[in-house]
Amino acid sequence: MSGDSFDDRAATWDDDPEKRTRATAVADLIRQVTGPDPDARVLECGAGTGLLSEALVGHVGPITLADPSRGMRQVLADKVSAGIFPGATRIWDVDLSTAPPPAEEFDLVVSLMALHHIPDVPAVLRACVALLAPGGRVCLSDLVAEDGSFHDSPDADVHHGFDTDALAEQLGQAGLVSVDVRHAYDVMKDGRTYPLFLATAVRPG
Repeated sequence: MSGDSFDDRAATWDDDPEKRTRATAVADLIRQVTGPDPDARVLECGAGTGLLSEALVGHVGPITLADPSRGMRQVLADKVSAGIFPGATRIWDVDLSTAPPPAEEFDLVVSLMALHHIPDVPAVLRACVALLAPGGRVCLSDLVAEDGSFHDSPDADVHHGFDTDALAEQLGQAGLVSVDVRHAYDVMKDGRTYPLFLATAVRPG
């Protein structure tokens, strides 16, 4: 997943209030699913400007934000400097679809609208499992399968959402259990509704 296409948009990414509303709604649902855990070690994959994790601050423990886009990482660094994220927040330049996962453990791995930009989704799911502590959970939110109209460019290098049954099967194949997929949010764009799902699963242990 190349970060190049996001670098120029990073500085103005948060100007769209819909993105923040979406992230807050998904974060609230994640908190409902996981329950309170102020010590949970969190990794956000494809974090972008970190809006999802930003909405989790104060409800979880230390946060690590991973994104391959230099522009997005600069926005994240600015947010840490501004105190929006705690000073101990880490920022990783890593693409889990192509690089081996670091030798770290997390209690919660989250992502929002990142999976559809990843060519090899099963590889990223396996990386997420490798990064989870036993009993840890993934919470992944993205588009339900759509007709390709969500992105402005028909040539965008993306998945057009996901068949949620197929994704649930992939989560199981990656070694996760207690797989659950539920409705998370509806994005309204150009007079159309694009549902988002939240897929959750647990690493046994």
